[in-house]
Amino acid sequence: MRHLRVGVAILTMGNRPAELQALLDSVVKQDLPPAHIVVIGNGSPLPPLPHGAVGVELSDNLGISGGRNVALDELRKLGDLDLVVDLDDDGLLISPDVFSRLAELHTADPKLGVVSFRVADELGRTQRRHVPRLRVGDPARGGLVTTFLGGGHSLSVPMLEEIGGWPDEFFYAHEETDLAWRALDRGWHIRYVPELVLQHPYTSPTRHAVYHRMVARNRVWLAKRNLPALLVPLYLGVWAVLTVVRSRSAAGMRAWAAGFAEGVRTPGGQRRPIRWRTVWRMTRLGRPPVI
Repeated sequence: MRHLRVGVAILTMGNRPAELQALLDSVVKQDLPPAHIVVIGNGSPLPPLPHGAVGVELSDNLGISGGRNVALDELRKLGDLDLVVDLDDDGLLISPDVFSRLAELHTADPKLGVVSFRVADELGRTQRRHVPRLRVGDPARGGLVTTFLGGGHSLSVPMLEEIGGWPDEFFYAHEETDLAWRALDRGWHIRYVPELVLQHPYTSPTRHAVYHRMVARNRVWLAKRNLPALLVPLYLGVWAVLTVVRSRSAAGMRAWAAGFAEGVRTPGGQRRPIRWRTVWRMTRLGRPPVI
């Protein structure tokens, strides 16, 4: 039986050259060599890349969604792939068998659309927000889930051909959930596999200046694009209450409110609501699409 062919996509803004080089070293050392590696300079020049890697320097920063779609287009041009692995440029594959284990997982389950890695820091600690479950529990417990981590994951190419790529409009925040909901609605599985580790330094999402606005705007777009009409106000109402309760910054709340209003008044892409049986499936998996 042939091994599945793996393509790797990495985005960088050019500000982490040492980390990018370490990541690329860990990619080329995998026991299942990647068929193709594409590195996108998202509005930035690229450093020297290893032999065989394809670099694309974009004149503008297209965000995570736009940059990953460019990477997908480049991988399609290179051709003959079964899996796409997206990796953060400051991550590190600490085991050499990540790609071979991914190939085994996807081969065993032809409807496995996404495998989500466990993100852990240098001491092996996983932040609560990096576990793709509503009830986090033990980060080392895997299983089927309803979303996945953007920093390290695999995507089935047949799934991408069926559901499409990343939502260009989102730029940053909730793009994984948008793709995940579309995948679930077409019957694909999403599995969190904590044995597959992407080492990543401890970070806070609010380190990004645009965090509050993007999170609010894109959550509205996520609901408008994907949820049945009855669930849209419920979902957004729950998240509005949670945001107010959790907020510790007046400036952050102002940015969040501006982003929410922007999401309401702008379309954010084509509306294709998921089916009610998908809502029920997500509920059985532990995360109904109201929170």
